[in-house]
Amino acid sequence: MNLSMIDRKYKETVHTDIGHYEYITVTHDENNVRIYTLKNGLKVFLAQNFDSPRIQTFIPVKTGSNNDPADNTGLAHYLEHMMFKGTSRLGTHNWEKEKELLDQISTLYEEHKAEQNPEKKKDIYKKIDEISQEASQYAIANEYDKAISSLGASGTNAHTWFDETVYKNNIPNNELEKWLKIEKERFSEMVLRLFHTELESVYEEFNRAQDNDSRLVNYELMDALFPTHPNGQQTTLGKPEHLKNPSMKAIHKYFDEYYVPNNYAMVLVGDLQFDETIQLIDAYFGTLPYKELPKKASIIEKPITKIVKRTVKSPTTPRVQLAWRTDSYGSREAMLADIVANILSNRGEAGLLDLHINQTQKMLWAQAFSVGLRQYGYFSIVAVPKETQTLDEARVMVLEEIELIKKGDFPDWMLPAIINDFKLQRMKGLETAEGLATSLYDSYIKGRTWEQELNEMDEYASFTKEDIISFANAFFHENYVYVDKEKGINDKLLRVENPGITPVKINREAQSEFLQEILSDKTEDIQPEFIDYQKEIITAESKGKKLSFVVNKYNEIAQVHFIFPFGSDNDRDLGISTQLLQYLGTHDLSPEDLKNEFFKIGISNDFKTTNNQLLISLSGLEENIEKGIALLQHWMHDVKPDQEIYNQFVNTVLENRQAVKKDKNRIMTALTNYTKLGPDSRFTDVISKEELETTTPERFTDRMKKLFKYPYQIFFYGKDFESFKEYIGQYTETESLSVPQPKEYPEPETGGNVYFINYDMVQMEMSKIGKGHQVDPLNFGRINVFNEYFGRGLSSIVFQEIRESKSLAYSAYVSYAANSELNHPDYITTYIGTQPDKLMIAVDTMNELMSELPEVPIQFENAKNAALKQIASTRITRNNIFFNTLKLKKLGIEHDYRKNIYEQINKLSFEDIREFYQNDIKPIHYNTAIIGKKENLNMEAVDKMGIFTEVSLKDIFGH
Repeated sequence: MNLSMIDRKYKETVHTDIGHYEYITVTHDENNVRIYTLKNGLKVFLAQNFDSPRIQTFIPVKTGSNNDPADNTGLAHYLEHMMFKGTSRLGTHNWEKEKELLDQISTLYEEHKAEQNPEKKKDIYKKIDEISQEASQYAIANEYDKAISSLGASGTNAHTWFDETVYKNNIPNNELEKWLKIEKERFSEMVLRLFHTELESVYEEFNRAQDNDSRLVNYELMDALFPTHPNGQQTTLGKPEHLKNPSMKAIHKYFDEYYVPNNYAMVLVGDLQFDETIQLIDAYFGTLPYKELPKKASIIEKPITKIVKRTVKSPTTPRVQLAWRTDSYGSREAMLADIVANILSNRGEAGLLDLHINQTQKMLWAQAFSVGLRQYGYFSIVAVPKETQTLDEARVMVLEEIELIKKGDFPDWMLPAIINDFKLQRMKGLETAEGLATSLYDSYIKGRTWEQELNEMDEYASFTKEDIISFANAFFHENYVYVDKEKGINDKLLRVENPGITPVKINREAQSEFLQEILSDKTEDIQPEFIDYQKEIITAESKGKKLSFVVNKYNEIAQVHFIFPFGSDNDRDLGISTQLLQYLGTHDLSPEDLKNEFFKIGISNDFKTTNNQLLISLSGLEENIEKGIALLQHWMHDVKPDQEIYNQFVNTVLENRQAVKKDKNRIMTALTNYTKLGPDSRFTDVISKEELETTTPERFTDRMKKLFKYPYQIFFYGKDFESFKEYIGQYTETESLSVPQPKEYPEPETGGNVYFINYDMVQMEMSKIGKGHQVDPLNFGRINVFNEYFGRGLSSIVFQEIRESKSLAYSAYVSYAANSELNHPDYITTYIGTQPDKLMIAVDTMNELMSELPEVPIQFENAKNAALKQIASTRITRNNIFFNTLKLKKLGIEHDYRKNIYEQINKLSFEDIREFYQNDIKPIHYNTAIIGKKENLNMEAVDKMGIFTEVSLKDIFGH
């Protein structure tokens, strides 16, 4: 029975607050969300969460790449970038003069767009570059970020997708009014300053996307699924010819049409007072005028009536992706498609693909999922075949699993288990301020009411097995598209020349009157609260094992963690042993039965092996935790070695090793590790192919059977510790084995070496890694402020110089990372990802910045105050209370060290940062890692960096 035919639990009710603002709540909504609509049409979603004195804010705008003009694709995305550039009052120190020049630039861009002659286009671009230099004298780069970070904001960012552009900040609650003042300013008008440098950064983002074959596959998939709808015809990043021929007038027109209060919302969840907050929002945003939105013709796609094939080539492992078009998010068809995706692949790894393909290792990997959009959506399956299989064979194998659903060949318990898991995930998702705020903005963007969103779980629960079978038979035919991602050379890559942008002036020390007002408007400081771990963590003992407990104040979900004080350094086989365990059953339960039993009771299990710790975790409803522990113990004590499964497992491991060696990101990670630690490291110390093939499964299963005889402690996060203490004893063994001694790995000095991997890609990526002094917690405050001031974030020196001024890279940073363990060194890393003809200029710029720490007092004070405000308004909650103590113990610390860091930062002067830089950073020598196409490498420049070595994949992976 459909939910429209039964009584809904959640219903909207209308109220009026003490300030006479009308708002909607939904009955039985545990989060007590209030939804206001101001007179100008602005929707405001408010909810309280008192985890910390902070507020998660989102401003979701109901527009994205689907509203891009057909001749200006990518516009919504680069408008999002320009929203960080300020206004006529923010980001300028002489608006009248700057405006005159920006108007000239805008006119030139229209000429540039219309001009067909390539040489004349270049001449116009030179004029744009010249006038941009002049205009930059009046611009103040990143002033929005300076204003927002002065509040102690974190998570400052934005994203653009099909139907949404979302602006994000997490702010201290005492800075709410200043945040509103800043956001009202930027949503009131758009100024396209520093435009051509930002546009070049967007083009670098486009280049990065060309090196990401997941995006390339998705582009082809969407194009085939939606041959006329913008979902498939307009990518978020846009077409390269449009990015290179932008129109500032078109951007202004788009802003004026879509950035109106009746087309966006304010979503605030955190430590706030409802009545006061809505009054403030109305005072700032209520004055913005309502505006009719452009009329858009609805585009209806014709049904797909045949199989449509596309092909993408890249250096990575082959895979195939299939997709069927669905109705829109929230529709009956989209919900049924979502259930079918979970019958095939679910979190419990008990789906048909999970058990029949992944568990039995018939392929390297397969997964199903569904995506719901504002208009339409799709159901998809990704399959990665083994080297001996073809892409067609992989496609047939996953289609066979869909046929099983059509026949109803899946267990009756599966559907209620999936619905219970949906409910569990929703409970987890809504317990944090960010999780709730995300759900609120997502429902707003998709045109769903909060009432509909809350009733969704009951609607899912109303579907029967017969509904699923009927849907599958009606939905799945030869009406799908698929993309074969073959291994090969991508001949569609676009390689462009550096346009030769002259660096623009940054004006680091200038401040607009608007920013001065924000900085001089003092609010009462939030006082930091530091946690007393002894008070918050209750301890007990069971059979010599330490039990620790933190109460879950939020919901009925519990966690139990078994923490072993040893890892892969103590036993290299540990990681492989826990991986093999996932494919094995017991004498009573097959591997498939085990997955099913865990999923039936809604308990997930997780094994994490690090170099010095093994963590086994169970999570689910507290009432089922004991069943989960009993099942885990049975599995590990009675694990049944199986030579045939082991042989398949070895083949899977070896094929995965080959797959990893084709993935650009994984190669760069391995190369960076090699550059940092040399050939003898944990990363390269892997069990060899020969060793894996000649050993027996008992070598690994015996480890699992004996595991609970080693020392370990138990952490329980839930509500009822007394009951837990009563039953945990029967699952606790007396300790009889001692921890093996760890292997010591060298931490060599860095300096003078350049390691290179040849890879077919558009960009070049370069990372420099330097070994510092041994970790010293007394430096943590300095490190925090140094990273904020110099190397990371939108207003850091590095970001401003490399991206804002010279437009040399989309991504560039310098990061000083303190070691997490005493008696080990810190490391400093620099990173640049850019097109090859810009790399050496970017490197020279980075070297120049690193040679002498630039002194910008205003920026330093901003970084310092932002760090203090973030610490003062952050609270340690939930299971982090316990896990923080484990991290601190590795540093020899037993109290909340944030108190020390806060005091360090409070006393910090620029002289302290300079001294830290001179003593701890400047003397460091670096090794360099580079990945890219060898023919694009400037060897003369590379030779200046050090001794050049082209390393092999075997060198850096150890296999």
